[in-house]
Formats: sequence, structure tokens, C-alpha cells
Amino acid sequence: MSENKDPHVAQPAASVEGVKFVYDFTEGNKDLKDLLGGKGANLAEMTNLGLPVPPGFTITTEACKVYLDSGEEPAALRDEVSAHLVALEERMGKKLGQADNPLLVSVRSGAKFSMPGMMDTVLNIGLSDKSVQGLAAQAGDDRFAWDSYRRLIQMFGKTVLGVDGELFEEALEAAKAAKKVTVDTELEAADLKKLVTKFKKIVKTEAGRDFPQDPREQMDLAIKAVFDSWNGDRAKLYRRQERIPHDLGTAVNVCSMVFGNLGPDSGTGVAFTRDPASGHQGVYGDYLQNAQGEDVVAGIRNTVPLAELERIDKKSYDQLLGIMETLENHYKDLCDIEFTIERGQLWMLQTRVGKRTAGAAFRIATQLVDQGLIDETEALQRVNGAQLAQLMFPRFDEHAKTEQVGRGIAASPGAAVGKAVFDSYTAVKWSRSGEKVILVRRETNPDDLDGMIAAEGILTSRGGKTSHAAVVARGMGKTCVCGAEELEVDTKRRRMTVPGGHVVEEGDVISIDGSTGKVYLGEVPVVPSPVVEYFEGRMHAGADDADELVEAVHRIMAFADRKRRLRVRANADNAEDALRARRFGAQGIGLCRTEHMFLGDRRELVERLILADTEAEREESLKELLPLQKRDFVELFEAMDGLPVTIRLLDPPLHEFLPDITELSVRVALAESRQEPHENELRLLQAVHRLHEQNPMLGLRGVRLGLVIPGLFTMQVRAIAEAAAERRNAKGDPRAEIMIPLVGTVQELEIVREEADQVVAEVEAATGVTLKLSIGTMIELPRAALTAGQIAEAAEFFSFGTNDLTQTVWGFSRDDVEASFFTAYLEKGIFGVSPFETIDKDGVGSLVKAAAEAGRRTRPDLKLGVCGEHGGDPESVHFFHEVGLDYVSCSPFRIPVARLEAGRAATQSEGSDHR
Repeated sequence: MSENKDPHVAQPAASVEGVKFVYDFTEGNKDLKDLLGGKGANLAEMTNLGLPVPPGFTITTEACKVYLDSGEEPAALRDEVSAHLVALEERMGKKLGQADNPLLVSVRSGAKFSMPGMMDTVLNIGLSDKSVQGLAAQAGDDRFAWDSYRRLIQMFGKTVLGVDGELFEEALEAAKAAKKVTVDTELEAADLKKLVTKFKKIVKTEAGRDFPQDPREQMDLAIKAVFDSWNGDRAKLYRRQERIPHDLGTAVNVCSMVFGNLGPDSGTGVAFTRDPASGHQGVYGDYLQNAQGEDVVAGIRNTVPLAELERIDKKSYDQLLGIMETLENHYKDLCDIEFTIERGQLWMLQTRVGKRTAGAAFRIATQLVDQGLIDETEALQRVNGAQLAQLMFPRFDEHAKTEQVGRGIAASPGAAVGKAVFDSYTAVKWSRSGEKVILVRRETNPDDLDGMIAAEGILTSRGGKTSHAAVVARGMGKTCVCGAEELEVDTKRRRMTVPGGHVVEEGDVISIDGSTGKVYLGEVPVVPSPVVEYFEGRMHAGADDADELVEAVHRIMAFADRKRRLRVRANADNAEDALRARRFGAQGIGLCRTEHMFLGDRRELVERLILADTEAEREESLKELLPLQKRDFVELFEAMDGLPVTIRLLDPPLHEFLPDITELSVRVALAESRQEPHENELRLLQAVHRLHEQNPMLGLRGVRLGLVIPGLFTMQVRAIAEAAAERRNAKGDPRAEIMIPLVGTVQELEIVREEADQVVAEVEAATGVTLKLSIGTMIELPRAALTAGQIAEAAEFFSFGTNDLTQTVWGFSRDDVEASFFTAYLEKGIFGVSPFETIDKDGVGSLVKAAAEAGRRTRPDLKLGVCGEHGGDPESVHFFHEVGLDYVSCSPFRIPVARLEAGRAATQSEGSDHR
């Protein structure tokens, strides 16, 4: 290999000579997930630990990238696969698909990040009309061989050849009906042999070719199908939902088959080293006798709890528990394990750090600290703000009158209410129309992902905690109840029959509790989460009634607060919101929007101000508004005593305080037709016409208002100063910061600042109180960001208004475009996420970074914050930490999320510095 070529970086197809594309399980380790994918890296790690892993090899993600970029596999790949296949055959003493003693392999996907069920897998590769006889003789079981063969044709036909999977399912159901049995394990060898013939005819008819009898062709086509599945619709949708990069590619794992469908002393299962729903330690998982792995995750047969394995096969059970302990101690985390037992021999097929619910994440993190497996810094990285936000959602009121109609497995917690729908298409359609829906299925499969995303929750009558529905729902933080067997789900007739004979039709409201597994008719009322009660001070960590979840959250939050550098303020416009924000841990107010104080019973005063024809009329209106504004600020200073309060002067266009132009025109027209007095309405209409703008958000607003309407900003500054003086005379500690909005040039700020300084001096002279009011500005226009060095000469602080900055950088209005083309942009991958949800680091973020640096070059002590919605977004908080802001400001409910993420950002920075 050449010295300057990194084997872990995809090269163009023409220049990949010498790059290693295939690794034996003995060659890798868990740290090579970028190259070997999660599944391959962890199979290698288990092999290195000496655990019983069936031999095999992994085709790297780099091979996939070359294939996806060029449409062709790397030239060297076939020879590398052949060499590893020969080595595997020698180790196993069998040849792939030979007639008398066939080696069979699975071909399974395995990306860096877990994408359960989103990409393709084919089992039993190597079976053919000839080798099925050899497998039957080898196993001494005709039924097993033909069952394995029909599974291969079914999976290969659907996955590789694109045959509609329903055709195979219908044929299987017909075979069971003809035999008068309900489960496929009751079909005999002769029945399965006939089914194989039927399946091959389906392949021939639908795919236009025979099912391939050459085992190597089967394997090569399956490998390509796995590569192609990386760009399948459901995989791309899942990556968008989970924010997984689209350019990673998938590895392919070729593993010698072990069989769980060899009779009652065989089986397959999934185990967790802790409960992924609650975090509690114990024996958790599902087991299915006489089955292959896909049967468990598909949820088509109901499993037994893993604890039952102790009765069925104690030797394998004890060995499994020992391996589970080894893996958890090795990975220092909850592990999700797939295993197969073949005639009493335990085999490990996969392990990974398991997906878990939000509550489980917090509990497990603190448990592992107490066990000495991880420290507090690592515990902080094991949770995130999105999980904390989930824990703050309401839960069902246990004292409410309810009609419970069923109970399943509590697969993913939450309280979900919605109209029952029975397919994904309807779930998406109704959801887009504003309806809340619950997706009800017998079991879900990867094709249901659209509907699962759209639904408030998922309810299935089959499957367990390791079924597709459960695993995907937990990953998305979606409420899910699985395996509610007493519910009869009829998807074709779009109805569900509950015990007692009551029928739930599509559109009927149901409620599901993912924490208890209970299913209710109708809408069940909700109550606040105990985590919210804790943040509001109504439940105290360490108290008798505080559950272990609250204790875990308390411990993690305490550590985050100790570690974080970023302070967290609140966006609050009144004393009530300010007090709640303070209870949630706010360290001040980062944005008080004064326009909200001008609404309600003050609208008439504002109308008089706008309609004023003379200076005297205008001054009279401002004089009446002054004491009302002062009272607002006194209340805010009392609520936030000792903490900074950033007050933004009036920002929106004046027309927002006037009646709607259409409504007002109708009123004037009606008054004229009835010859009724309408002088005031007519003056209002004339004012509305005078102030009308084609694009008011880019018109007369913000600092421009303060410059055009004499006395408006000075009235507000006087109210702030007088309120601060009154509070200081009352022995309080008001810390007011006056923020000028929409500044685009330093001259605007200098004029307003000069007037403000004069007003403050007048109030100081009149009250005898020395006021320490700082004056700064919002940076929400590209020009302001680009001239930040100049603006800092007149500003003591910057607060980045990232909502407006995003709109002006991108050139679109949030209110207009989110419903029009954002969905298409997200689907096409133009946006990974809405730029209004997570800050656009490359565009908007680069302006924030440049403005912060320029401002501090001019004024080293310049205080920097952000007050747009991004202030409470987890990913954005990390960016603001990186660029050196002093604080973020967000809505009260998001304050705990911002505190947690600020702590995580600080510990991640420490880790980077140490590295």
C-alpha cells in the first residue's frame, strides 16, 4: 500500500488499487465503525473477546462508497471476497452451496449508526434445488431444510429481485389455510416443499427470471442489494429523521449461518443487559423457539420473555447471562444482543450499544457512575437535551376516569392520544391535515416508517420489546405499545376489535400509555411530568415521593451546571413567565419583547399614537403609555432581582397594532352605506393604507421606528430607567440592559444611544439614584454582522437575533416558506434539518462567528448572547459554546435543555483539548 493513501477514505474507482476492502472478523475491532460499520466492528470485537461468533468477514463501507459513486464494485473486491470465502470454507470444512455438505451464509447490512430494519439482509445464501437435499441430510431434518429454502427465496425475491413481499405472504397464508394451521411451524416438510415451488413461480413471473441456483451468484447479488439499500427510500427517510449523514455508506457482513429453526432445542432471541424502557437491571429480552432471527424482530410470532430460556435450556441461559455481563462491563453501557441457539449451542450474532428511552438513558448513566464503570463526565455524554425534553412531556392522569380496553408491552414511554389509523399512508395524510393519529398495526415493518414518524404513537397486537415497532419507536422517542394480543387488528377493514366485542373504527380516538402498556378508548387527560414538577420546585430530589428518574435527572443537571461555561437566560415578557423561568434555572432574561406589552387594553393608546396628527397628540399618547410601561418593568425587575434583564425596544411594524385592512375596509363600507358615523374607522383605514408595506418585515420597524417616530424609544428608555430607580430605592438589585433592534449601521445606534443616555441622566438627576444601565443591540441583519467591529464602538453587548438573521441570510420568510417548500427541501436532502430549528453553521453561523470576533476586537469586554429560537436547540447550543458566546436565551420550557447541552458542550470541549 502506498504511504500517502488512507485505506479508511474512499478513493475514486480508478484509484483504489491496494486498498483493503474485506476484513475477517478476526482482524477488526469496535473502534473501526467508520470502516466496518457498527455490526462488523462489534462482531470483530466479540471475536477478539473469545465469544462464540460464527466465522465470517466484512466488506467495508469504502467498497460501498465506490459502488454508489461509480455504479460498479471496486475491481479488486471480487478477488478479495473470493479469498476470504475460501478461508471461511476451509475453516468450516464446507463449501458454499455444495450439494452434499453445503456452507450457508447470511449477507447482512451494517452501517456505522444503527438503522434497525432500514436496509436489507438475506439469510440462507447457498441453498438451491441440489444443496437443500444436502442440508436435509446434514441436519437429519427435511422440514428444517425446506423451511430454510423457502425463507431464502422469500427474502431474496423481495430484497434482491424486487418482488412484492405480499405475494409471498399470501402464498404462505394459503398454505397454512390449506393445512388448517395458524403458524408456519405447523407446516410439514411436504407442505414447505410445495411452497418452495410456488415461491419460485412467483419469482419467475414477477422478476422475469428464475431464482438463481448458483450460490456465488446469490451472494454477489445479495451484496449489491445491500449496497443499493443504503439509498432506499426508507433508509434515506430514517437518516433524515435521525440526522445521520448520507455519505457514510454501509458495510456488508458475510457470516456463516447458524440455525435456530432446527427444532425445539434451537431458537433465536434478542437480549438487553438492562431494560431499554426503564433502565432497570434484570433479565430483559425475547426468545423464540424453532425460529430464525428475522422472526423475532418482525414481530410475526409472539415471543416468550427471555427469562423463560432458563426453563427451556438452562445451560445456554447461564452462558448467555455470563456473556451479557462480559459485554456490559467491556462496553460500559447497555448492550443490545442478538443470539441463536443451534441444538443447544449458543452463538452470538450481534451486539451494539442499545437504543433506550429517555428515562432509561438518565437512569443508566447514573447507575454506571455508581458502579464505577464511567465517571460523571462520561455520564453527561450519555444523555442529551432531546431526551430531557421528552421527559418533560405530560403523562396520563392516573386519577382520571378511563375505559381500558387492552394492555400490551410498554415498549417506549409517553402519553399518546389520537385517531386510530391502520396504514402509513393514512397516518401521513391525516397528520399533514393537522390530525393527531395513532398508527395501529398487527406488526410494523420498515415500510411503515413514514406512518410511524407521522403518528403520535404506535400500537401493535404482535411483537415484543425487541420487535421492529419497539426498536424504531424507542430510537425516535415515540410512544409505543406492542404485543397487545387481546386486540384483533383488521387492517383491510380498517378496524380493531377489543375485548367485549367493541369495534374501534378508523378515526375513533384512542389513548396509549407507553409507560404501562395500557390502551384506552377515547381521550385520557394528561398531567405534568414529575420532571417538570422537579424543575418547578414542586418535587425535590431526595424526598420520599421523588422517584429514581427525578433523582437521576437532578444528578446529571447538577453536574452539567458545574461544568458549563455558557449561561442560560430566558425569553420572557412578563413577571409570570420570568418567575417560571427562574424556577427552571434561568440566569436572567435575554429577551423581553416590549411589543407584547402594547397589546390588549393598551391597543387603543397605540392606535392614538399612530393616528396623532400633531406633536401634542403624540406626546399625550406617550405620556399615558409611560406609567404602564414603567409598571411592566418594575414587575420584571422584582421577578429577576439580581439577574440581568435585556429589554428590546419596540421592534415590529406599526401596522401590527392596527386592525386588519380587509376587516376595517368592510366596517367603513358598511358604516357609509348605513350613513353611520365612522370618522375614527376612516382615520384608522387611512393610517393602515399609509403604513402598508409589501414586505413589512423588511420595512419600517425596529430602530427605524425609533428614529422616525419622535419620543417612542425615549419613552421606553425613561420607563426602564424610572423602574430601575424605583426598584433600587426599594433595596432591590435591578440589572437592566437596553437592546436596540434591527440595527444595520453604527450611525443608527449612535443616535438612539445618545438620546437614551440623555434620558438616563435626567432620571438619575431626578431620583438621586445612580443607574448602571448597559445599552447594546441585536445583530439580526447580515450588514450588522459584517460591520460588527464598527457597531461595537457604540454597543456594550450584542445579542444575535438568529430568527431574523436566518431569514435575511437565506432570503425567505419563515412564516411563508415552511409550509410551501421546506418538506420538499428536506426530502431532497437540500436541508438536513430546518435552518430555523438548528442553526445553519456554514451560512448564518459563519456570520455569528465573524461578528463575535470582530466585536471583541473592538471591545474586548463585549458581552455576547443569542436570543433566537436556536438558543434552546441542543445542536445550536454546542455551536454557540464553540464560538465563545457568553449566554443563550430561550423559552422557559427549554431552559433545562439548554443548561444540559451547555454542560455537555463544555465537557466535549475539554475532551477535545485533552486529545
